[in-house]
Amino acid sequence: MTTSPVAAPTVAPSEAEGFGHHPKQGLAKLALGAIGVVYGDIGTSPLYAMKEVFVGHHPLAVDQLHIYGVVSLMLWSLFLIVTVKYVLIVLRADNNGEGGSLALLALIQRRTVGGKGRWGPSLVVLGILASALFFGDCMITPAVSVLSAVEGLVTVEAGFGTFVIPIAVAILIGLFYIQSSGTARVGRFFGPIMLVYFLTLTVLGVLNIMQRPDIILAALNPLSAVEFVLDDGLLAFLALGSVVLAVTGAEALYADMGHFGRRPISVAWLWFVFPALMVNYMGQGALLLDHPEAASNPFFLMASEDWRLPLVILSTMATVIASQAVITGAFSVVQQGVQLGLMPRLRIEHTSASEAGQIYIPVVNWALMTMVLLLIFGFKESSNLAAAYGIAVTGTMFISTLMIGVLIRRVWQWPIAAVLLFEGVFLTIDGAYFFSNVTKIPDGGWFPLLIAVIVFTFLTTWSTGRKLMIDRLREAAMPIQVFIQSASNAASRVPGTAVFMTSTAEGVPHALLHNLKHNKVLHERIVLLTVSIADQPYWPDSMRVKKEDLGHGFIRLVLRFGFMEEADVPAALALAAGPDKKFKMMETSFFLSRQTLIASDHPGMALWREKLFAWMLRNAESAMEFFRLPSNRVVELGSQVEI
Repeated sequence: MTTSPVAAPTVAPSEAEGFGHHPKQGLAKLALGAIGVVYGDIGTSPLYAMKEVFVGHHPLAVDQLHIYGVVSLMLWSLFLIVTVKYVLIVLRADNNGEGGSLALLALIQRRTVGGKGRWGPSLVVLGILASALFFGDCMITPAVSVLSAVEGLVTVEAGFGTFVIPIAVAILIGLFYIQSSGTARVGRFFGPIMLVYFLTLTVLGVLNIMQRPDIILAALNPLSAVEFVLDDGLLAFLALGSVVLAVTGAEALYADMGHFGRRPISVAWLWFVFPALMVNYMGQGALLLDHPEAASNPFFLMASEDWRLPLVILSTMATVIASQAVITGAFSVVQQGVQLGLMPRLRIEHTSASEAGQIYIPVVNWALMTMVLLLIFGFKESSNLAAAYGIAVTGTMFISTLMIGVLIRRVWQWPIAAVLLFEGVFLTIDGAYFFSNVTKIPDGGWFPLLIAVIVFTFLTTWSTGRKLMIDRLREAAMPIQVFIQSASNAASRVPGTAVFMTSTAEGVPHALLHNLKHNKVLHERIVLLTVSIADQPYWPDSMRVKKEDLGHGFIRLVLRFGFMEEADVPAALALAAGPDKKFKMMETSFFLSRQTLIASDHPGMALWREKLFAWMLRNAESAMEFFRLPSNRVVELGSQVEI
């Protein structure tokens, strides 16, 4: 391995703290964009949530008690989990505008104990586990949402059932295929399409509520949910595993905050998305009160026969948009993970010259597509996939509540009574939903758990192995001043600049030692360069470069980048040089050290994990491409390291 990004010193200068990046567009335009991107997942939940409750793996009798209770549970879950927890509290936990599990971890690290503390091991494990569960969610969301929409064809004509899987597969292959060309142009249509979709949800809900207006008071009355629970506690507990599908996608509010900002996301939810979902779920309940047989697919059966085919088409478009948002989210999380040192370097392509956040990661894209298609062929029906869906969603929500508890106590310094109230309420809610979904592990819940275990193993192996390797290199490193004094007197100097990249901002890079040993020369100007990734998403240019003159033509440079930024080393070197001493690329050579790992019995990791780390290291993206170095100016020197 050559240089990997390493965590920056946990400092938070005032200038960096204030470095924001939210879009400067108007509130209405940003809110419309949020409707299209942020709420695609939760907006498509009405396609399958109510159906899963009444005909899923733990079906309920379609009667007044259960209909009232379920609709009330869904509405109050949306209010407590999404409105209170996420909109009113979690969205305030922004890491210079960015959200999500990894951004939250970085925020706690930077702001805890005056910037001098580090994450506790348990908190790091929680953050990594939440990210691991997220990847299971990313695989299931496109499969369950698109499949549930296409299954609406059966309500149009029963004979269409044989075409459901082929159509869903074709749509998803097309969706993953277009990722490499960028989605900026397609994204312009997301907001308007989802606007029409949510308006359709509202109209369908209102038309059905008019037939049974008593559903309104029953749904808004929390006693309806209480009566349902008291009637049969075990059945109600099992039903929670399906009810929670109504809030799938709530994490997107926080994860996508960097794209739109807190206020547009909040406005879109409170004034448009939340009312539309409420009305639609009440409309489905009203339909079931008069037509219990409609439980087989209540969403599409809310519409008259003449409008079902257009509704299927519109719903399919909405699920494609929801899937697009999840895929984009996966790219973003992987980029954060790579920059924060939790994943090996991967090839990251930028699909927009003006929007830094628009990226494409080939290996992630094709891996997701493969798993999504396997899910469709393996589970075959959206109801089967819904059983697997809930445990990933509820597990992530439960972990986020624990992490927010740490934030509001240690960073925001809420009174202990307020922290206990928050944690008590939401851990009870999230815990009930999670443990209800645990009962579905044999029915498909095992899948996201399996994916989470695999991803968690990879992430922790890379993070631990990388730390062990850096420690081994430090042990063998020579003090820089000793080297400068001895080498400057003994070696010949040649014209030009040599940049030696190193993962630690101390000691002598191995590439420099090997170059001197074999070539017996030193360049006139030698730059010891470390790329350091900060605990915040963006780092201001004015503070990007830390420069130290070591004498005898040696310079130590530390380039700082945020974890959402591309580490463009040549551009940063131009910034570091200033107008007087520019780095001329045709006179500059970059020396990289590529380590070959040898698994050993040293204490640190199990032998199989050391071999896994070595495999990940061999397959990591080249540092030359990752740091955008000119290919004809790079020299790689190898060495062996035992861990």
